[in-house]
Amino acid sequence: MKKIRIGSGAGYAGDRIEPAVELMEKGNLDYIIFECLAERTIAIGQMDKLKNPKKGYNQLLEYRMEKILPILKKNNIKVITNMGSANPVEAANVTAKLAHEANLSDIKIACVTGDDILSDIADYYNNNILELDPCSLGEIKDKIVSANVYMGCEGIVEALENGADIVITGRVSDPALTIGPLCYEFGWNPDENIYEMGQATLAGHLLECGGQATGGYYADPGYKDVPGLERLGFPIVEIGEDGEFFVTKVPEAGGLVTEDTLKEQTIYEIHDPKAYMTPDVIADFSHVKFEEIAKDMVKASNATSHGRPETYKVSIGYRDCYIGEGEISYGGSNAMARARLAADIIEKRLKIVGCEYDELKIEYIGFNSLYGNKISAGFAPDSFSEIRLRVAARTRDKKDADHIGNEVEALYTSGPAGGGGATKKTSDIVSICSIFVPRSAVDIKVNYLEV
Repeated sequence: MKKIRIGSGAGYAGDRIEPAVELMEKGNLDYIIFECLAERTIAIGQMDKLKNPKKGYNQLLEYRMEKILPILKKNNIKVITNMGSANPVEAANVTAKLAHEANLSDIKIACVTGDDILSDIADYYNNNILELDPCSLGEIKDKIVSANVYMGCEGIVEALENGADIVITGRVSDPALTIGPLCYEFGWNPDENIYEMGQATLAGHLLECGGQATGGYYADPGYKDVPGLERLGFPIVEIGEDGEFFVTKVPEAGGLVTEDTLKEQTIYEIHDPKAYMTPDVIADFSHVKFEEIAKDMVKASNATSHGRPETYKVSIGYRDCYIGEGEISYGGSNAMARARLAADIIEKRLKIVGCEYDELKIEYIGFNSLYGNKISAGFAPDSFSEIRLRVAARTRDKKDADHIGNEVEALYTSGPAGGGGATKKTSDIVSICSIFVPRSAVDIKVNYLEV
């Protein structure tokens, strides 16, 4: 029975490169995926592209490609990635240039586009925003900066059918990076291969976050110990044409693969285990079973699917607000009391200078910055050796946001004793919301470069 091996090369935009290199050198891979997009990442990429039409792709694209291109060629491994972000065309051009400069040849690069529907977004102004219902998209039309569809695996399959060695996409769903090569290799489709497509989606979901499946996010010392986290390896899936697969890692790498590490990753970001919506299929993980068959080798089974959804989800990036923030530390005896006095000063100062804000947040890092007062008070000691005060506010105007950090910094000489390490910044916030559009809204195109 035919089997292929797919490795995870990245789980987010800024992930390490060493685990990917190790997998490509020692993992006996057929494919490696680099999943580098989160909800806000592509909107930020669009902002970069507005400033420079040659940018907008993943900021570590060049760094990663310089490391992996020679290994890709030597070990005959195909690379599939969404590092194209907001500019997959330029990402492909840059990759071709790097391959040429490295004196590599016979490399075919595919660029998958069609996810960017910003030019047609006015057609959907009447669509409800999922997160802000009953608000319609048209109510924020003047703030929109990006509109990217979560595409499925179709463009990836087409690229592989035409002999691509590297496939660079914009916004495709995370599992699609894995589903694509599986549909290409085994001829699966959503309507006929119900079990296999569910398994393919599960495999992609386990690979998409890199080290989360090999113990990274799982680790909790003294409770869930994980060895060698400083050399954490990324997961490998070996899958057959019947859909059965196991997850493993390179033996020399740190981390571990167990039933529990995979269970935690399986429920990550899943709103409904019986109906996990992806552009390729509606997956059903409610009966998934994991079985450890050897050290760091776990069999996964019983994922299935319910066919292809009728719509695509679109991630809309829009200019939301400014956030101004400032931090300062207090240490020694009475540290908390001095931090509270500093916060009181800031609130009064913002009224004096006429700072307007929609929301003000005051946190005491080390006490309540994660859980708020109601929960944190139950864990609080009698005294603190150090406290860091953070003040942040959402504003509609940049000048108001600037006031926040400036007033915190002024506590150096005009506030309680012993303040130090003050920092300040103002951020222009791009937020994300979502709508659904019909599948006909997307025109998937694949272009090729040859080195």
